[in-house]
Amino acid sequence: MPHAQSNPGAPGWFWIPVRVVIITVLVALISFAIVLLLALLGLIVSAKVQGVSSNLTVAYHRIALPTAIVIGGVVLVFSTVMEVRHYCQAKALARIERISSRSGG
Repeated sequence: MPHAQSNPGAPGWFWIPVRVVIITVLVALISFAIVLLLALLGLIVSAKVQGVSSNLTVAYHRIALPTAIVIGGVVLVFSTVMEVRHYCQAKALARIERISSRSGG
């Protein structure tokens, strides 16, 4: 009964948005953390050089958050393109495999 077998190699399009969201959130959080660390260090060094007290909330609101939002948007676009390309390629390869297994065995 060939119809009773499921094809585990067939790609599932419904996983594309899940992977895109997970990748986007992870990269945005990592970029926020790295940019925040660098911004805090830069503000502290700048305040020490100028001899004034540092306002570290600037690092959160004016530097790290906008940067993470921009990076998240870029990652969203690129990961969507990459996942759709990967899906199309996997779909074509699954079709080739299915055709070759039917004809040659």
